[in-house]
Amino acid sequence: MRLKHCHNYYDFRKLAKKRIPSPIFHYIDGAAEDEVTYRRNASAFNDVDLVPNVLRGVENIDLSTTIFGKKLDLPFFCSPTALQRLFHYDGERAVARAAKKLNTMFGVSTLSTIPVEELSQINTPKLFQFYYHKDKGLNDVVLQKAKEAKFDVLALTVDTIVAGNRERDLRTGFTSPPKITLSSLFEYLTKPMWGINYVTRGKFELPLLKDHVNELSNVAMSIGNYFSKFLDQSMNWNDAEKLSSDWGGHFALKGIMSVEDAKRAVDIGCTGIILSNHGGRQLDGSRSSLDQLSEIVDAVGDKIDVIIDGGIHRGTHMLKALSLGAKACSGGRLYLYALAAAGEVGVEKALNIYKAELERDMKLMGCTKLSDLNRDNLRFRNQ
Repeated sequence: MRLKHCHNYYDFRKLAKKRIPSPIFHYIDGAAEDEVTYRRNASAFNDVDLVPNVLRGVENIDLSTTIFGKKLDLPFFCSPTALQRLFHYDGERAVARAAKKLNTMFGVSTLSTIPVEELSQINTPKLFQFYYHKDKGLNDVVLQKAKEAKFDVLALTVDTIVAGNRERDLRTGFTSPPKITLSSLFEYLTKPMWGINYVTRGKFELPLLKDHVNELSNVAMSIGNYFSKFLDQSMNWNDAEKLSSDWGGHFALKGIMSVEDAKRAVDIGCTGIILSNHGGRQLDGSRSSLDQLSEIVDAVGDKIDVIIDGGIHRGTHMLKALSLGAKACSGGRLYLYALAAAGEVGVEKALNIYKAELERDMKLMGCTKLSDLNRDNLRFRNQ
C-alpha cells in the first residue's frame, strides 16, 4: 500500500501501521482500558442521520468559520498532540506547513518535539496546548515562550490530572524516547526506514521541557508515568483563571465534558472550550463528545466558541457536529495516521480529502455555507 492508495481516514491508518514500529503505532491508535469510549466517540455519529434538501443552487460552497477571532477556510483543524517526531521525523513542522496550505489552525503541545520558535515562523493560526506542571518555574517558562511565539490561543488541558490506564502501551512497553527491549526489538527491526530517520534526522527531544525535565527527552518514560509524576494534581479553577489572566489573550479549556464545567469556563473568562474526552485515552466509560455536544451548545454556545474533538473520521461526521452547533471540529488521529504514513504530503492529502468530503456533502445536503446547517437537518435514531 502506498500514499496514492489512501482515499480516507481508514486508509491512512492502514499505511501508518505499515510504516512505523508497532509500539509507536499503538500509542497513536490505543486508548484507555477496554477502549469503550474510544469506540463510542466514532460510533455515536452513526446514531445521527442527515436529512438533505435539494434544488438549492449549491455550485458555490463556503466552508469558512471564525474561532478565537481567527477566520479559517475550513471548519476543522489539527489538535495538539505530543511526541510527533516519533511518528515522522518532521513532526510538528509537517503539520504546520500542511495547515498553512489550507489556511486552518494547528495545535502545538507542551510536549512538542519541534521548537516553538521555529513553528512561530509558519504563518497560520496557532493554538498552544498547556500542560500544568507541579514545577511553577517550568509553567512560567512555557507560558512566556508561547507568548513570544505569538500563539493565537492558549488551551489548558484539564482532563489529564492523572494518566488514563492505556493498557496497549503497557503491553508494548512504549516510552519516550523509545526503549528497545528484547520483546520489542523485532517490531523496530521490521521498520528500518523509521529507525534510520530516527537516528539520522537530529536528536529526538522535547525542546520546551528538556532543560527542566530529563524524562521523555533523555530518560525513557511512559506518558502515563510522566503525567502522574510531573503534572499538578492540585490544579483547580483558581489556577485556570489565573493562567487565563496571565496569558491575556484567547483562552480555552480542553477536555470539558459537562454543562457545569462549560458554564464555569465562561465565568473564568474563556473565549472557547474544546469538548473532548482525550480521544478515549483517559476515563474509559465516559460519554462520547458528540453525545454531550447538544446540551453544552445549548448552555454556552451563545457565549463562547464550542469546538468538538474526538471520533471524527469523515466529512459527514463534521456536518453532524456543525449542525448541532459546534463552531469547528478538531482531531488528533484525524491527521496523525497521515503524518506517520507520509509526513507533510500525507497530512496535506488527508486535510484535502476532508475538505473535498465536506464540499461534496454540503452540496448533497443542499447547504452552501455553515450557517445553513442546523438541527432540522438531523434525526436521532435513539430518540
